[in-house]
Amino acid sequence: MALTPAPGTGPSACRQYSSAVTSEVSRRLTPPERYQFGASVRSLLVPKHDPCGTFRDGELWLSVRTPQGGATLHLARAGGELVATGLGPGAAWVVERADAIAGLRDDVAEFPALAVRHPVVARLARTFSGVRMPATGQVFPRLLRAILEQKVTGNEAHRSYRAICRYFGEPAPGPAGLVLPPEPAAVAASAYWEFHPLGVEQRRTQALLRAAQVAQRLERCADSAEATARMTALPGIGPWTAAEVVRTAFGDPDAVSVGDFHIPNTVAYALAGEPRGTDERMLELLEPFRGHRGRVCDLLAMGGLMAPRYGPRMPVRSFARF
Repeated sequence: MALTPAPGTGPSACRQYSSAVTSEVSRRLTPPERYQFGASVRSLLVPKHDPCGTFRDGELWLSVRTPQGGATLHLARAGGELVATGLGPGAAWVVERADAIAGLRDDVAEFPALAVRHPVVARLARTFSGVRMPATGQVFPRLLRAILEQKVTGNEAHRSYRAICRYFGEPAPGPAGLVLPPEPAAVAASAYWEFHPLGVEQRRTQALLRAAQVAQRLERCADSAEATARMTALPGIGPWTAAEVVRTAFGDPDAVSVGDFHIPNTVAYALAGEPRGTDERMLELLEPFRGHRGRVCDLLAMGGLMAPRYGPRMPVRSFARF
């Protein structure tokens, strides 16, 4: 199904489908025992409001671009099962991948034996034993968000993310009122100054434009390691950004966000009682959990464990007003 610009709009304005006909495909999934649906999929969404997805009334709606076209995935509980329904031209593609998106392909078989190496990790592993890591198979949408999250507060980044999704938005199939993630080609064809009113300065915009130009190659990566190598070869994308992407796109449980402002302190405090930590110290403390180091970081966050905070917080700014 072709996508055509709405009459009287430019290339970066909202588009709409040229036909009202949409496909619908459904599939039933069987989650593991104690599976925690909401906690497993919330990482797919930007907090407070995500134009490309929503989790409400215990149901997930998520828009995606597939090789067959735009699609919306709906995941809902039905007794002990999950019902996955795909809408739109890419319905079959997204439903085939629905179990991975819900985290049901996440292999935790080896983790309990590692978790017992530290009492805090062991306790959190029991508490959140039903949480699984999703794997969307979608690199560019998460890379867009990760680039926007570089060196700014979460509120700033998420405000820009919402603005960019609306600016490049195309209505997603289905009744949820979502938009599809920005089309990489449309992003790549934009001038850097178009992103300034959207709250993004030139440095992050240039990284985003470079990523959009090679998005097709990134989407063809076979695994987390290949995607990390390709992403970090791009100027403006480092280990932190790549780890944020592969943890969601590939469900990589070992991806650690080296260079994060808070995580080294959290790990040092939770695992060693040290109020401050470096990246080197964080990796040292996480080494016994190799293979699941990113999972341990996620567990610490879910458990609300944070190092003591000293000094003022980073101010929330708006580059659109500069």
